[in-house]
Amino acid sequence: MAHIHEKIDFTVEVFVVYQNKVLLRKHDKYKIWLSVGGHIELDEDPNQAAVREVKEETGLEIKLAGGSWEDKDAEGYQELIPPKFLNRHRINDAHEHVTLVYFGRAATDKITQGTDEVSDEMRWFTGAELDDFSYNIREKIKNYAHSALEELGEK
Repeated sequence: MAHIHEKIDFTVEVFVVYQNKVLLRKHDKYKIWLSVGGHIELDEDPNQAAVREVKEETGLEIKLAGGSWEDKDAEGYQELIPPKFLNRHRINDAHEHVTLVYFGRAATDKITQGTDEVSDEMRWFTGAELDDFSYNIREKIKNYAHSALEELGEK
């Protein structure tokens, strides 16, 4: 986990879709349903961070939605897949995150819990389950998850 500054960090979160379900995890510290994600390391770009975080936390290999991710050319120029959303939010009184929100597609729904990142619970949600009040999913998370299902779910 790279902290670039005591006041602010850049992070990624990924709403992973398999068929017509989206993956959420119950955050171990905050006890709320969130997407998969984490800090962008100093030696990687946001696309690399998104793919890495999903792999570390879930064992899933994903393909990011929204374009191709090209290798660097001879001059070091590289096109990146842009995030679907971008937000800034407070973590506590002294620290904020700028978060790049991505959508990704998984080829399987078989999750393997990472060793470094442990979640109390991870599960695949249908659109109807996202709206079930018993899960107490925050509105912003619901909106992102529904958007991911709309874009990447099977029609």
